[in-house]
Amino acid sequence: MGIPSDKKIVYDINNKLCVIISSMKKLISLFKIRLFEYRLLKSYIGSVPFWKLVYNFLKYGIIGESVRLETSSVCQLKCPLCPTGMGINKKGVVGWGFLNLGNFKKFVDENPEIKKVEISNYGEIFLNPSLGEILRYAYEKGINLSAGTGANFNFVREDILEALVKYQFKRFNIALDGASQETYQIYRKGGDFNNVIKNIKRLNYYKEKYNSKFPIITWQFVIFGHNEHELPKAKAMAGELNMKFVPKANWNPSFSPVKDKETVLKESGIDVSKTQEPWCYQLWKSPQINWDGKLLGCCVNIWSDFGNVFENGLEKSLRSEKYRYTKEMLLGLKPPREDIPCLKCPVYKSGIFQKEVSKILGERAQNYE
Repeated sequence: MGIPSDKKIVYDINNKLCVIISSMKKLISLFKIRLFEYRLLKSYIGSVPFWKLVYNFLKYGIIGESVRLETSSVCQLKCPLCPTGMGINKKGVVGWGFLNLGNFKKFVDENPEIKKVEISNYGEIFLNPSLGEILRYAYEKGINLSAGTGANFNFVREDILEALVKYQFKRFNIALDGASQETYQIYRKGGDFNNVIKNIKRLNYYKEKYNSKFPIITWQFVIFGHNEHELPKAKAMAGELNMKFVPKANWNPSFSPVKDKETVLKESGIDVSKTQEPWCYQLWKSPQINWDGKLLGCCVNIWSDFGNVFENGLEKSLRSEKYRYTKEMLLGLKPPREDIPCLKCPVYKSGIFQKEVSKILGERAQNYE
């Protein structure tokens, strides 16, 4: 991986190497990424100065084993805070469509280092007609698939329910913001609570049939004012269905705000008044790729892309000038630029990520032309 000679990050020598190492450990924790694998260290450490390794990580990141590749931007629900449900994504960069098997195979074959793929983002993965074949190909290639962003699980073919177990899909979150149809439908507009429960039971049947713990399924409960009273019931139902129960704070507290914060804290362990974690680290850890190959960088971006991975390849796209500039900008090493999608992002505007970076880097890093 090349190091540009015209750019350097100079660390304060007086703080000595131990300070740099300490900072890098904190960065690793922040970005949730294993920075160097042993073989990479072995090949680099003898010939490249440590500060260049630091620079290499900050500017390029290390292409790891994980990406986010959405299988469907299509969704049948009309959730009021979701850009897909509101019809925004259909007309924008994200668009409306499915990842096809040919592009998935091509991506997997061209990037053998990728071993983990998150396949959910703005759409419903179970609407993709090629999902069964995608599951099978990933299984054959030893790739772990997950859907941590979530699925509504309203409509799932029987063969797909079996394929999830047969091909060892690792885990996925099911968006169930309530413990009854009456409450659930307030946010998940167009959804059928009872149908979701039925599909969960059918999935559990196949897990028992194959004697498999996979996929691990989670009841994801976004806490609103209209559903907070059903937290205890939902938690109990999740246990009965052998599901993990994960409550989440609503990212937009102005919509159906929580009424009893103390009770919610007691029932969920979540302080809804605290700011959620930003997703900016995904540009380093697990970059988001759209269903049609557009490199989006993170799961929040709906404004512009960084090129097309299916056309230009993953590594070339990650090394593009715009993508590199964005990462430097997020780290406070470059000023904001109009063509960078982050400028339209509420997370970036909040300054949450930049504050975390400042705590870690402080004044020790300076950028020189």
